[in-house]
Amino acid sequence: MNPNPETFMREAIQLAEEGMRGNRGGPFGCVVVREGRVIARGSNQVTSTNDPTAHAEVTAIRTACRELGTFQLADCELYTSCEPCPMCLAAIYWARIPTVYYGNTRGDAAAIGFDDDFIYGQMPLTPEKRSIRMDPLLRDEAQKAFKAWANKPDKVRY
Repeated sequence: MNPNPETFMREAIQLAEEGMRGNRGGPFGCVVVREGRVIARGSNQVTSTNDPTAHAEVTAIRTACRELGTFQLADCELYTSCEPCPMCLAAIYWARIPTVYYGNTRGDAAAIGFDDDFIYGQMPLTPEKRSIRMDPLLRDEAQKAFKAWANKPDKVRY
């Protein structure tokens, strides 16, 4: 039997439930699939690892990249129990994952106390209008590394 999208989503949902019941973190689970096979699994581990970046999608993407020996997952699909937060969405873009399936919406997450809409609202603002203070500092010095990268002949592009 060939697994279908619902099979993979059910696994992501199961991971969300198991992680939450095991007190590893919030009720979020994720699987990364390549050619009809689960490459990596992840569940939210924020509270158990004291790592605010240990969301289900990020942990699954990290595992998938290690498993496949690459930082791009352009031939994979991601199944997540909830619409990705801004951080996870950015990680999905960085990993070049072309298709995401999600169960709950960000509105569903907000209804149980996970309100990512605040961050979504901050993203389009210019740095000086965000709620986090953001001040430019030592740009001329920081530019040296960027100029060196621009001229580096053996860089690995991503």
